[in-house]
Amino acid sequence: QVQLVESGGGLVQAGDSLRLSCVASGSTSSVGRMGWFRQAPGKEREFVAALSWSGISTHYAESVKGRYTISRDNAINTVYLQMNTLKPEDTAVYYCAAARSFWSIAIVTRPGEYDYWGQGTQVTVSS
Repeated sequence: QVQLVESGGGLVQAGDSLRLSCVASGSTSSVGRMGWFRQAPGKEREFVAALSWSGISTHYAESVKGRYTISRDNAINTVYLQMNTLKPEDTAVYYCAAARSFWSIAIVTRPGEYDYWGQGTQVTVSS
């Protein structure tokens, strides 16, 4: 089992930045890749960014490309999501996820392909 705990959400204004953190614990040696997803009220959970556990491969949703950066610190089993130039439409609950399977560009965007989820952290961007 892998436990994930997110932090770093909050209320910011449009144009501001936030950095989300996700600390992984437990059987982290079984993790092949990590992802961030978000879910706005009344909408389905959507892919934001993914990172291979090695840190070599990344993938971003078109809506955040160029504004968000996913990264990790191996020493402390933490994955980050740096969010810059935030927009009101970025408002959502952001979830960290981990998958046992390794990197495949065909599946990294699918929530069903992740095995473990955090509890989520709220990000609210005011206009």
